[in-house]
Amino acid sequence: MESTTTRMRTPRAAGTAGLVFAVLLAAAIVLMRLAIPSGSPSDAPVADTDRWAVRLALEIVPFAGIFFLWFMGALRAHSGGGEDRFVAAVFLGSGYVFVGTLFVAAAAAGTVLQETVPPSGFGRPFAYTVLTTYAMRMAAVFVFVTSTMGRRLGFFPRPLVALGFATGLVLLLLGSGVPWAEMVFPFWVLLVSLHILRTNLRRTA
Repeated sequence: MESTTTRMRTPRAAGTAGLVFAVLLAAAIVLMRLAIPSGSPSDAPVADTDRWAVRLALEIVPFAGIFFLWFMGALRAHSGGGEDRFVAAVFLGSGYVFVGTLFVAAAAAGTVLQETVPPSGFGRPFAYTVLTTYAMRMAAVFVFVTSTMGRRLGFFPRPLVALGFATGLVLLLLGSGVPWAEMVFPFWVLLVSLHILRTNLRRTA
């Protein structure tokens, strides 16, 4: 008897996961930055007119994490799975840790909605520390290893590889000190997703 192996194909919708993630993460960052400015006193209460923005950002973040996992799968499928075990381990590890720290930062930011008067002043600085110091540096590792895979395996053009390394440096060195620096990550994901979709359309044609 002949044994046949059925291999699951990557859903076409996976190529759009990065686009959705980029939009959701950028929207969440903008909402949180505007509602809870990083330079404001940590014990300052959140204005009632800004609480809706915090709640909306907290609702967005879980979906952003889900679509990021789909984006990781789309990248693996686009690369053809030719990376070695070390690179694959760093790729998966940095992506998973990024999602975990992103959720922790969102949970910490949500504490500002339950703070008593006067506020404790704990949730706001903790959320920004987790986001800018830890989550964005894990994002930098993810960008570095993805760009390295794209260069070695040839599935990224040279300009996109160079942009990836520049994005990683910004996230690694400036993410915790320059406000809004974290916005470069969803922008990079957006460009990578457009490249994947464009490549897939060419293959289909």
